[in-house]
Amino acid sequence: MTTENSEKILQAEIGILGGTGLYEIDGIEDLEERAIDTPFGKPSDSYVIGNLEGKRIAFLSRHSRGHRLLPMEINYRANIYGFKMLGVTRVISVNSVGSLKPEIKPRDIVFSDQFFDRTKRKNTFFGEGIAVHVGFAHPVCPEMSQLLFQVGESLGMRVHPKGTYICIEGPAFSTKAESRIYRSWDCDVIGMTSVTEARLCREAEICYATMSLVTDYDVWHEEEESVSVELILENMRHNIHNAKGIIKGALARFPVDRGEACDCSRALKDCIVTSPELIPREIKQKLRHLIGDYIS
Repeated sequence: MTTENSEKILQAEIGILGGTGLYEIDGIEDLEERAIDTPFGKPSDSYVIGNLEGKRIAFLSRHSRGHRLLPMEINYRANIYGFKMLGVTRVISVNSVGSLKPEIKPRDIVFSDQFFDRTKRKNTFFGEGIAVHVGFAHPVCPEMSQLLFQVGESLGMRVHPKGTYICIEGPAFSTKAESRIYRSWDCDVIGMTSVTEARLCREAEICYATMSLVTDYDVWHEEEESVSVELILENMRHNIHNAKGIIKGALARFPVDRGEACDCSRALKDCIVTSPELIPREIKQKLRHLIGDYIS
């Protein structure tokens, strides 16, 4: 395993955020590990890099191998900045969620396209002398999300092309009252991680799509078993198998260049409010992988 400092490394095209088992995909070759230090600290784990379907992929275990980090303990900024340093332009997030709708069943996959954020964690690279306001009305990359859905559908999986993901702080699951309120807001699934990653990927001009793997009905359903760690792990094992199939199929179809319908690569254009001469030199250096194309 090699360790890199905060200089750009350019080792991968596509990043995958999820559990450790995801990189055990048939056909992956030339696996290696890279530990990276970022200006925002250390990521959750080393990046596992390999070749699959003609693409260079970087996997990262969101909660660290062995699932040692709670959702609010994850260094989201370091995770996404590390992908940026590796040259990643697209990130596929794989995460477990609870369903808030009867028609979204355990072991389904939802390609969430909207978020409701109830977290309190750090979710921006900016501040400390630089003000930036990116657009976030459409928080996932439509091209990526649609392609992932189409692959899942072609494989005969129970998939949903869109949905609203409500992100809670955790680590406790919801009360029944909370779950009922979220349903009344017309949210579709509930989780603890994805929205923070989506915000940071937008600031990093990285395309982002999330595969929400449904493991339970949260706690609102009166006839189904309430969410538990045992239930999540049982259904997650099944879902991971399906997620691997979708990832492998999608990689073969991702174009080399991002299309015109995708604005992710231009997310910072005209969004840096602070005059360049007023931005502290140390902040320019810290954020050079993000703002280097706009501010020298």
